[in-house]
Amino acid sequence: MGSGALIDIGLPLSLFLIMVGMGMTLTPKDFREVVIAPRGTFYGLVCQILLLPLIALGVALALDLSPALAVGLIVIAACPGGTTSNLFVYLGRGDVALSIVLTVLASLITIVTLPAFTGWGLERFQDTAKALELPVMRTIITLFVIILLPVAIGMAIRHFRQNWAEKGEKAVGLLGLAVMVAVIALLLVELGEEALELFKKAGVSAIILNVAGIILGMVGGRVIGLSRDQAFTVAIELGIKNGTLGLMVTLTLLHSEAMSVPSAVYGVLMFAFGFLMIGYARLTGIGKSRDQDPA
Repeated sequence: MGSGALIDIGLPLSLFLIMVGMGMTLTPKDFREVVIAPRGTFYGLVCQILLLPLIALGVALALDLSPALAVGLIVIAACPGGTTSNLFVYLGRGDVALSIVLTVLASLITIVTLPAFTGWGLERFQDTAKALELPVMRTIITLFVIILLPVAIGMAIRHFRQNWAEKGEKAVGLLGLAVMVAVIALLLVELGEEALELFKKAGVSAIILNVAGIILGMVGGRVIGLSRDQAFTVAIELGIKNGTLGLMVTLTLLHSEAMSVPSAVYGVLMFAFGFLMIGYARLTGIGKSRDQDPA
């Protein structure tokens, strides 16, 4: 598969399969978490959908990022949590049900908000003489096809063929990770000497964005009254993002390798922060106190 085919076909297809895998983990009763823990759900969604993109804007202005990197940072900030976040929450003994609901709801809302924030970022940072335009309707339709539709398919598979779902959900997750690694490697090759400088600049902004998400979850969550495991869960959801979606938007819809760099860098760094969060959760006993802390 050539580089163009990998980006134009392989990336959307892998994202479609990843979302099918997410659907395979769901049953309708999972959504009762919205009623059981409305505060955690609402707070997580507000942070994910609204606050992180605004923080990304602030980081881009503070670091004086180039227009391409600034828009790319806003794109990855506006992306929902990735399916891997559910695994990290499970390993850290967080609230897995809350994690699943936040991932799914944020992914569905993203169909509208991601194009909106991306378009806003383009308008804010791009040189008007050579500005890129986001095909809004095409983006919304694309996100619908690769997010809502595959989740519904995955849920149907789980309902009618639960044994297929149990086997398939792990395989599609590994496939998505493999494609993301391949795309990042391809970016390094095609950007050439420019890659190192871009990755350095994007690395600092990606770290700040990731840390901001963790603080919003861990500290902000406790301030509004979430239990420790719920706050940990929100922090993971804000920190572990759907990097594959960010790459797809920047590479297949905006056709900009430079704009895809923040998603690529974030997609690597988030795993390091994720494992640090798991270690923190294990050391501090998050999850064991679920019955003691107030919801």
